[in-house]
Amino acid sequence: MDTPRKLNLRFSWEAMLCVVLVMSLGLGRGLSGEFLGAANMSNLLADFTEIALMALPMTLIIVAAEIDLSVASVMGMSSALMGVLWHMGLPMPLVVVLVLAAGVLAGLFNGLVIVRLGLPSLAITIGTLAMFRGFSYLLLGDQAIADFPANWTTFGISTVGDSFLPQPFILVILAAIGFTVLLQSTAFGRSLYAIGSNQTAAHFSGVDVARTKIKLFVLSGFMSALAGIIYTLRFSSARGDNGEGFELSVVAAVLFGGVSIFGGKGSLVGVLLSLLIIGVLKNALTLYDVSSEVLTIVTGLLLLSSVLVPNIAERLRAARIKRVMAAKAVAAR
Repeated sequence: MDTPRKLNLRFSWEAMLCVVLVMSLGLGRGLSGEFLGAANMSNLLADFTEIALMALPMTLIIVAAEIDLSVASVMGMSSALMGVLWHMGLPMPLVVVLVLAAGVLAGLFNGLVIVRLGLPSLAITIGTLAMFRGFSYLLLGDQAIADFPANWTTFGISTVGDSFLPQPFILVILAAIGFTVLLQSTAFGRSLYAIGSNQTAAHFSGVDVARTKIKLFVLSGFMSALAGIIYTLRFSSARGDNGEGFELSVVAAVLFGGVSIFGGKGSLVGVLLSLLIIGVLKNALTLYDVSSEVLTIVTGLLLLSSVLVPNIAERLRAARIKRVMAAKAVAAR
């Protein structure tokens, strides 16, 4: 569980993220005069909509000391399934329901295998990452389906009124509010911190660890399928490789947001700030014609720093406390 000292550390990390966000905005403005324009801001928000939808449940999973590396593959499988079902002649509302149900089943499969077999989520979801991606190619191969109805694809590319806010981003705002309340203000959220801090202690204090973990992976599958639907409508294209590699950005956003890879610590406020920073940096560098390979390196550096910086800070703090204690011991002699 979080102690007051740990809460202070987390606040410092979030304050640091605010500073980095302001610096990133300044960098973007310096690299391109178009950066702060309404059209570019709309593109910026649209581009990390799917990442944000998958990062929200991933935050809860990592707080509970687990991980789901199959999110991007579930997203791709959902996109491919959406195209196939639409081509079969099913109405779009039914297609959406069936795709979301498939995402739930994928998450349930992950959760059941991890909990019932007692295996690490890292190993299991690496396996299902490949399996779900394989299903995507099995459904569509290297083909693409792009003839979705205009009234649905319009939702994927339109803004709210005359503002720069993309319509799909409304889902991110609503989901962010819901997940923040769930994690920070409910017994379920507190049970995740307890599981992440000490799973055995959480079990003996009355938390149903197995059922809680299954719920987390089901939630992750649902949100990944939703991300697949939004991505397909935004680009009006269902493909088996949609979202390929997105899992790196999702994990990077969560860890850079201050969520401990060891579980038991983190907040969605930090993750939302992290998402904005990554979105701003990618957008700014893209406007500056930086290659996708360099963008991947930047994402990797953020991921690396999110693990190293808190670890170094914690060691420095421990060393400082040790020095103070030693000084007090000498003074007491």
